[in-house]
Amino acid sequence: MFQAPYPPYDPTDTSGCPSRYDTVVKRWPIILTNIIDHVHRLLHDMTLEAQRVRDLDVSKAEELSKKTTEGQEIISEISRLKYRMARDHELESIPQDGDILVAEYNAELESLKQTSRNTWFKAPWLYAECYLYRLIRSYFNQRAYWRGFDPFYTQKEEMFKNSGAAIYQIATTMYELESEKVKLQEDPDKLEVLFREMIQMCLWLDLSLLTHLSPSDIEHLQTVGKEAQEARSDFILKDDQGAVWSYIMTLANQGKRLDFVLDNAGFELFTDFVFADFLVTYTPYFSKVVFHPKLFPWFVSDVTPTDFANTISSLLSTAFFPPNSVTSPDSVAHLQQMVTRWKNYIDKGIFTLATDLSDGQKMTEFWNGPWPYWNMNELAPELGQWLSGSGLVIFKGDLKLAGDVKWPVSTPFPTAIGPLAGSFPLLSLRTNKADVAVGIDEKVAESLDNKGEKWRVSGK
Repeated sequence: MFQAPYPPYDPTDTSGCPSRYDTVVKRWPIILTNIIDHVHRLLHDMTLEAQRVRDLDVSKAEELSKKTTEGQEIISEISRLKYRMARDHELESIPQDGDILVAEYNAELESLKQTSRNTWFKAPWLYAECYLYRLIRSYFNQRAYWRGFDPFYTQKEEMFKNSGAAIYQIATTMYELESEKVKLQEDPDKLEVLFREMIQMCLWLDLSLLTHLSPSDIEHLQTVGKEAQEARSDFILKDDQGAVWSYIMTLANQGKRLDFVLDNAGFELFTDFVFADFLVTYTPYFSKVVFHPKLFPWFVSDVTPTDFANTISSLLSTAFFPPNSVTSPDSVAHLQQMVTRWKNYIDKGIFTLATDLSDGQKMTEFWNGPWPYWNMNELAPELGQWLSGSGLVIFKGDLKLAGDVKWPVSTPFPTAIGPLAGSFPLLSLRTNKADVAVGIDEKVAESLDNKGEKWRVSGK
């Protein structure tokens, strides 16, 4: 397997901002505390419900009582985990819970033990954070009434509900583009303007980039839009938009497939749908899209198959988003029309969730592993083979492409992704929220460092 020529970031180094130490003593315990609080609230509701139905439905009351007992056990285990984490105890083996990747995580853990790096403060960050979510998964899987439970689902859903106003606005924008579809497909220059707005929407999750794109605005954007793009370019440290578009234009009318390796659920998944819809509906470059989720709750907000399905049903429900003063009957109708198109695409296989493919479940396991993606061909050959047939693979912001490695910032991106370079056409959309950074001019990085910018982690 590929080995990076530079070491990983030192998890014991407290000089970073935020440091890996801060992650273990602050961020992870907050995540665990939120899970405890969420389960505790559910148990409170279950207790009240059990009291209410005790004389009406004895079996249901007994079931609620058993589920409450199991929930209390889960809270106890997570509390114990918080205690051990804060005191730099050893990472425990993932129990055999009937779910994926138990042997793989435990084999890596055994390897870390050989070099005394198997404690919470000393384990490599990339492994430790992946391990944490796999361990949390096992706590729920070992209980009959909680198996497969997503402790982050409510949090993801609430955040999604708060984005209703912008979602209705973008639905109207896409509706207005409908009348221009034929003209757009014959005008690559106008398509490029829209493409750049779409791709930056997905990068920044900023729907304001697209809420004023009526057909009459498109030509105006070809001049004014360039100025806005240039203003945003100060915050883009590696920009291959031109090269991406030049490549995409070579795919015209070939029926190519687009693969989307998803990141966050809710609002971000909505923008991914919009981008995919644009490329399939309004351009001649792609005829189908495969979306790659995570198989279980991951890094709090990542898309699972359940999130994917529920996003469509939530968007189609006129009662999902709270009433908003900017929402009009027209925008509600526009959203219904757009998402109905997406649902039809799913029904026809134009939009497909990777887990619905013949080898999809096995391929998808790889995304929940603790490895850099450069080991894909050895560890998940089915996935590597599948992606090699793609017209374009878009990765939503995953630093696992370059690994948790202390690369010099000027390291070329193809060097940092190791054997993946050249395996398939690959585009990474990433805002910096971790130390790893490649493909950046040294003088630019030095200038940002000298200004005191926390540019590696700020997300700006």
